[in-house]
Amino acid sequence: MNITANWSYPTAIKLGRGRISELGQACKTLGINKPLLVTDRGLASMSITAAALDVLEESGLGRAIFSEVDPNPNEQNLEAGLRAYRNGGHDGVVAFGGGSGLDLGKLIAFMAGQNRPVWDFEDIGDWWTRADASKIAPIVAVPTTAGTGSEVGRAGVLTNSATHVKKIIFHPKILPGVVIADPELTMGMPKVITAGTGMDAFAHCLEAYCSPFYHPMSAGIALEGMRLVKEFLPRAFKDGQDLEARTNMMSAAAMGAVAFQKGLGAIHALSHPLGAVYNTHHGMTNAVVMPPVLRFNRKAVEEKIERAAAYLGIAGGFDGFYSFVLALREELHVPANLTAMGIKPDRVDELTAMAIEDPSCGGNPVAMTLENTKQLFLDCF
Repeated sequence: MNITANWSYPTAIKLGRGRISELGQACKTLGINKPLLVTDRGLASMSITAAALDVLEESGLGRAIFSEVDPNPNEQNLEAGLRAYRNGGHDGVVAFGGGSGLDLGKLIAFMAGQNRPVWDFEDIGDWWTRADASKIAPIVAVPTTAGTGSEVGRAGVLTNSATHVKKIIFHPKILPGVVIADPELTMGMPKVITAGTGMDAFAHCLEAYCSPFYHPMSAGIALEGMRLVKEFLPRAFKDGQDLEARTNMMSAAAMGAVAFQKGLGAIHALSHPLGAVYNTHHGMTNAVVMPPVLRFNRKAVEEKIERAAAYLGIAGGFDGFYSFVLALREELHVPANLTAMGIKPDRVDELTAMAIEDPSCGGNPVAMTLENTKQLFLDCF
């Protein structure tokens, strides 16, 4: 089944096999004549990246690439990217890759014309209004994984290399102007990345759905996103060449990022400090801490989860849903706990303090305190 679609929500999305061929046209639509393709080191030498650069070159847009991007990008990566952008005389960004390449590409386009430090634009109150919106460069996003949904997000995550704290940098105009979602670009993902990114999409949908804030549109999107992951992630994991499964997982990833406008919660509040301190894969870390967080939140979310389970065709209400999550993790070879990830509980006080400061903390259905969050961390070992 060959799925092709053009969506205008939440931005212009070109979904379908082979649509990377439209990359040059996407740039021209946004008035980009000299794009900088930003990706991570791992993708820089891969054939899909070379093919994207070929499309740009054949469209008369050059073939400039920046790939000094860490798995958890920091302000040093950003500074290097801004130098490459300015020295090359670029007028837009093609953000290409998984969460790290997409986030850093978006932040390079955002910061290219600003004269304040990036930390001044953290997602706190109306800090985003400090930016000169007229100086934000246009962005085309090309996801090569199906997890973060950063291609449809209005923020980028940046790690402070000194404090190891992840900060969310927000501005409405960081939302890419065009997204090219070509499932063929995800077919080479190793099983472990398919599992980790897919569980990231599931965590986004699950936490958005459970968040106590009022946003019925996001809740509805989150529910269908969970259904797509349930149906198609095991298929994509089993057979990386299953194009229908890959396409639906790209949709689920975008849906998760749209849904979490409603809020995230303890899964992300725990996962962000773990990723910053131990450099773990974000989506896989979400998958590891998910069952303890479900138990932690049970009293507050039991009715919601019962409704979700019914929609997903899972019998047994909350317990049935919880069993489904455990079975899905096992099928995807997710580590059983943080100990199995090679992490020791010797820094749990530090991690707890970081989790309480994380913006995701405020969206958890159960209020997070130092005491109960420390116990939650210990339950993850």
